[in-house]
Amino acid sequence: MVARLWRTDQATQWSLISGFRRQIGLLVLIHCVNMVGGQIRYSIPEEMKKGSVIGNVAQDLGLDLRRLRSGRARIVNGENIQYTELKTDKGILVVNDRIDREQLCGDVTPCSFSFEVILENPMELHRITVEVLDINDHAPVFMNKEKAIHLEIGEAALLGGQFPLQSAEDLDVGQNALKDYILSPNENFVLRQHANPDGSKYVEMVLQKPLDRERHPHLSLKLIAVDGGTPQRSGTVNIDVTVLDANDNAPVFNQSLYKTAVPENTMRGTAVITVNATDADSGSNGFITYSLSKMKGNAADVFSIDGITGTISVSGQIDYEKNKKYEVRVEAKDQGGFTGTSKVVFDVLDINDNAPVINIMSFSSPVSEDAPSGSTIAILNIKDIDSENNGQIKCSIDGKGPFKIESPLTNYYNLISDQHFDRESISEYNITITATDLGSPPLSSSAKLNLKISDVNDNAPVFDKNTYSAYITENNSPGTSIFTVSARDSDWKQNARISYLLEDSQVSGSAVSTYVSLNSETGVVSAVRSFDYEQIKQLMVVVKAQDGGSPPLSSNVSVKIVIQDQNDNPPQVLYPVQTGGSLVAEMVPRSADVGYLVTKVVAVDVDSGQNAWLSYKLQKATDRALFEVGSQNGEIRSIRQVSDKDAVKQRLTVIVEDNGQPSRSATVIVNVVVADSFPEVLSEFTDFPHDKEYNDNLTFYLVLALAVVSFLFITSLVVIISVKIYRWRQSRILYHSSLPVIPYYPPRYSDTVGTGTLPHVYNYEVCRTTDSRKSDCKFGRAAGQNVLIMDPSSTGTMQRIQSEKSILDEPDSPLEGSPQ
Repeated sequence: MVARLWRTDQATQWSLISGFRRQIGLLVLIHCVNMVGGQIRYSIPEEMKKGSVIGNVAQDLGLDLRRLRSGRARIVNGENIQYTELKTDKGILVVNDRIDREQLCGDVTPCSFSFEVILENPMELHRITVEVLDINDHAPVFMNKEKAIHLEIGEAALLGGQFPLQSAEDLDVGQNALKDYILSPNENFVLRQHANPDGSKYVEMVLQKPLDRERHPHLSLKLIAVDGGTPQRSGTVNIDVTVLDANDNAPVFNQSLYKTAVPENTMRGTAVITVNATDADSGSNGFITYSLSKMKGNAADVFSIDGITGTISVSGQIDYEKNKKYEVRVEAKDQGGFTGTSKVVFDVLDINDNAPVINIMSFSSPVSEDAPSGSTIAILNIKDIDSENNGQIKCSIDGKGPFKIESPLTNYYNLISDQHFDRESISEYNITITATDLGSPPLSSSAKLNLKISDVNDNAPVFDKNTYSAYITENNSPGTSIFTVSARDSDWKQNARISYLLEDSQVSGSAVSTYVSLNSETGVVSAVRSFDYEQIKQLMVVVKAQDGGSPPLSSNVSVKIVIQDQNDNPPQVLYPVQTGGSLVAEMVPRSADVGYLVTKVVAVDVDSGQNAWLSYKLQKATDRALFEVGSQNGEIRSIRQVSDKDAVKQRLTVIVEDNGQPSRSATVIVNVVVADSFPEVLSEFTDFPHDKEYNDNLTFYLVLALAVVSFLFITSLVVIISVKIYRWRQSRILYHSSLPVIPYYPPRYSDTVGTGTLPHVYNYEVCRTTDSRKSDCKFGRAAGQNVLIMDPSSTGTMQRIQSEKSILDEPDSPLEGSPQ
């Protein structure tokens, strides 16, 4: 085995490697490497076994094996790609299939085929050419179907007469091609060889001794064709010579060489050329018939000749891409057996009958939306097997898109991005690449690519609103859903997966998480505790929406949670104060006119809105025809003139209701004494019970009245002490009460007389501390009116007269001002 290595500017080197046992040494060219401009050229003999090494691609390209594997090196493009295989684990190129040089190239020399090796990440393209060297694997063959050459020669043939013989064909080329002819020994003929302009050989038998039909009517000869290979191969054909009577002139063509052009795809039956030969003989010896003697290649399937007229016509398919030229030899034979020959050459004209062929070598999809401009998207191989302008290609992209086409190598085109991508605007592109040749008319073909754009996390979540407002009624159950926040992210998949988080903040000194919770997936805001409107009226929380990208992006939104009031507090009566120890009574003179203001019931409701709108009505009364209660201001006024018949003691039960649904109420008992003077009252004064009906024992009250008159001094002292005790008890009542002392009056609840919620003759003094339950409250009384304080447990009756003429110093006092 002999290896031959070609390199740039280096001499050809041959070395003998080994020989086959029991055979003549077979010269085999194994390996040839030529690296010029990224190209490698190898030379190998045909018929190598499958798996035989062609060359070390990794070493010749200067690549390591890891690069071949990481770049997914592979063979692309080439009609004969099946002949070779790239072993990426070893970096070698091996034979993958039987390589027959004659089948691959015919008689074309040198014989080679090319393909490309492509690598990715980054993309590299290397061209490899493999030259297939001929071995002597074909013997010369005579293409005679009858396996014999039949000649009819007249006995009058002149000495030196030439008789062309059928040539042999040898599919091998070069030294292994046909070399010589040998004629079996005989007395009459010798062999003369001739060379055609193209280098091929043909032979003639030359008559050197006259024939004698009477002695030898038939001659049997053998023609042997041998090649120049080692070992030498040969082919044999029999020559049967029939000796005829005298015919001393052979046909002669008017041209020794005919040339014509025929377009490819010419229809069958189309006449191409007519040959003409003449014979000087007359009669039957001058009648000529034509035939095609030597048909090179597949010419026998393409052309036929009319034996009488000599017209050559198309009988098969002519394809310029398969054969660019045909050669045939025409014989003209007369009846005497003489033959004349001529050669006809057909040049095939190319027409634009092949559209460009698009092969996608590499296609990267999807492409990240942050891929830089100029990134290679695809590599395409586009070929047109037509020639000249018919094979020139113009490549274009149909439609608009951020792409362009570049051609770094012949027949290779790169699809390149022309600008940055934005998946949120366009998530995929349908790209149509059209290749058009320059023929007339032009032919084109298209390839469609669907390019998907992969997402990167370049968009933060966006809430539906800039701020949210939510409402929840107080006294809710823990876990109640309040509101749902919603954000969207224009990214995709994990980058668009949103999680909701509650930002740390303080509400009334406590963490916001102690008030509300947030579902990280659904965005549902839920209450952690039951809210009390009277303690907190609204919450401000900040919700963060964060996507699942890397790194994650987020955005915040404020959520205002408004606590809505519920009618969960009944009205609280501030005046008159209901005590367990003393009983307060209002005194009405008998001379009081209609509409006389007896007192005013003051109540508050810590709820808000309509839940705090209070209305007053008289539930029970000793005499319903004597007093009435203002439904909005709680003022108790007389509705008729007081008469002597009216009872001194009047007991009124007033109910205070709010406007909630359902409404809540409170009841207060107001004691009224009808009298013009205190002595008049004394006889009846002790009849007022606090928690039971009046005592009808008149004698007890008379004795009590005498005791009061007798001990006036003591009574006065007791009155002063009682006032002090009264104030102390009032402070204790407010201390034990959990209600604030600031009353609330709903809007538009005003005095029908136009004096406001309370008359200006009432003066309220409110003294508050940080603990409203310990506040001191002073209630003023109308000037000139009498208030009786009765203690049923004592044996005496005390009268306290307090006159206050001042009005409130502060107009915005909570008991006098209108509600906000």
